[in-house]
Amino acid sequence: MNQVQLEILSWNVNGIKQILQKGFTQFLLSRKPTILGIQEVRTQKVELPLDLTLKYNIIFNFGSKKGHAGTAVFTKLRPLKVEKSVGFERFDSEGRFLLLKFENFTLINVYMPHGRRDKAETPYKLEAYEKLTSFLRDYVSKGESVILLGDFNVARSEIDLVNAKNNKNNTMFTEEERNALEELIKVGFIDTFRYLYPDKREYSWFPYYVPNAREKMLGWRIDYIFVTEDLKEKVKDAFILRNVTGSDHCPVGIILEL
Repeated sequence: MNQVQLEILSWNVNGIKQILQKGFTQFLLSRKPTILGIQEVRTQKVELPLDLTLKYNIIFNFGSKKGHAGTAVFTKLRPLKVEKSVGFERFDSEGRFLLLKFENFTLINVYMPHGRRDKAETPYKLEAYEKLTSFLRDYVSKGESVILLGDFNVARSEIDLVNAKNNKNNTMFTEEERNALEELIKVGFIDTFRYLYPDKREYSWFPYYVPNAREKMLGWRIDYIFVTEDLKEKVKDAFILRNVTGSDHCPVGIILEL
């Protein structure tokens, strides 16, 4: 049987209406990924170009709060089933979760809470991690092949951000946040980028408030594509598209051979 290569991307677009004005359609039509999961759509209604709706099945999970959170998946493969809830009321109401069941795997797209720089929302963030980890543990225990992608708002280790020493007590790099992410990974996931490139420094988020952060490589790796153990040898490449602009995040991706 011939093997098929799928390109799967994840991108926090920081507002889909905004990025539609910054080349999103052209990027998608020229890159032609099999699946793109996006986070932070930040709207409850959007008009998409016909070129996109003809080529992709598009599933949204809009947040109930105007201009906040939300996720979506653009897929050339037709999903067999879609779920939008992990059973955590606030998290679910913000549209932070999308599960699409396909014939050979399940794709889960998440947008984890930031926690705020003053840490006021850290308890919510940690609870969201706990609930998601519990959901994933149950799901993976059934032997499902899972691709888990999204904006996790945590840098895993010192190689995953600039100035780790100065950020060890800052949101997105505190010990408790990193531990929460590691507990999720222990459910049975592989960090595809780090698995293939153990020593490579690449970042997926470059703060707007730092002048020329992207050009100077002053960033954080907080966007990930994880796969279950059974898929790790089928991941032929993992990458971060640092030259794709329009958001403070970059698309991250994998090539999967099935």
